[in-house]
Amino acid sequence: MTDFLDALENRDPALRERELLGALPALITRAKTAPGWARILQDVDAASITSRAALASLPVTRKSDLKQLQHNNLPFGGLTSTPVRELGRIFMSPGPIFDPEGRGGDWWRFARPMHALGLRRGHIVQNCFSYHFTPAAFMAEGGAAKLGCPVIPAGSGQTEMQVQAITELKPDAYVGTPSFLKIIIEKALEMGADISSIQRALCGGEALPPSLRQWLQAHGVPHVLQMYGSADIGNIAYESETDGHLNPGMIIDEDLLLEIVRPGTGDPVAEGEVGEVVVTSFNADYPLLRFATGDLSAVLPGASPCGRTNTRIKGWMGRADQTTKIRAMFVHASQVNDVVRRHPEVVKARLVVSGEMANDTMTLHCEVADTGAAALSAAIVASIRDVTKLRGDVQLVAQGSLPNDGKVIEDARKYE
Repeated sequence: MTDFLDALENRDPALRERELLGALPALITRAKTAPGWARILQDVDAASITSRAALASLPVTRKSDLKQLQHNNLPFGGLTSTPVRELGRIFMSPGPIFDPEGRGGDWWRFARPMHALGLRRGHIVQNCFSYHFTPAAFMAEGGAAKLGCPVIPAGSGQTEMQVQAITELKPDAYVGTPSFLKIIIEKALEMGADISSIQRALCGGEALPPSLRQWLQAHGVPHVLQMYGSADIGNIAYESETDGHLNPGMIIDEDLLLEIVRPGTGDPVAEGEVGEVVVTSFNADYPLLRFATGDLSAVLPGASPCGRTNTRIKGWMGRADQTTKIRAMFVHASQVNDVVRRHPEVVKARLVVSGEMANDTMTLHCEVADTGAAALSAAIVASIRDVTKLRGDVQLVAQGSLPNDGKVIEDARKYE
């Protein structure tokens, strides 16, 4: 039994990088056949985008922009390169935001995390993602079909029927949210039912804290892995095991280029620094160029012990949208970065809002080489007023002293 789904997973990292970057011009050319991308990329010469630096010059399209883009050009904002009536499915996520699915096999690339979990042909999967309007259940269906795994389309809810299905059909694996698996196990304990056939669980759709993973393992599911994805992209990254032990981080999918950028900008950060996840997806039906997910993460150095050689991230580390209302005015992370760009002496900055509501203060903490530069402080104060239209203080701090958590704005006010 092979340890990898295919030869892409353990290819030389330099080869992977060359092949993905080499495919960018064709991706951009196809994307520009869609009216939305044609507008966004109107000044981009596709043939010249063949490096990370060139990719970083493209505009970022944010997930938070999708609702307005789609409202202006239903249903997908003009971002699909396949005509709507030739697609396989149309989904509606809360917002509403509409998501397409093409007709290709494993369109969402879910076979990789399922294979990493240990699923092989003939394993039965109880699919407990919702089949109602949103795509997660169909993501799992596509991955299972590619692997040759029969699926019980259980959906969410009806816990007694879930337990009955497991008891009588004896599926090998659960796919769904981790919290719902806990509910099923608790119901089985209440009913005195044997659901021990489920030895593996692929969890997504919500965070999986270590305490919950340990609870699930202690209650009869030894192999519990999570994947990170979105309704726009599908599988983005997934966990793996070696000899039954969880490996650090989450491995990026083979058909994506991932960047970590400073929140509110499109500027890539150094390896290990927390920032916003930005994805370029090589999807012929729904190409996404520098698509900002709104999630925070960071790149882990080195390769996974499982032998897969792609980049790893730490997993989901919170949300990048840190918009904060201060004295009746919204302040955005992009505005903080606009201030920083005016002062090249500033290496990194963090806006801290403190005090109490209606009596709050904001202080921009700036990492600089010379923490005693009074003239620089005065200049930054003026920039804060110019950009945000609010008064703010400045505190110059030593380089490396600000937390590495991706926060550009910290709301430290008291709300009691």
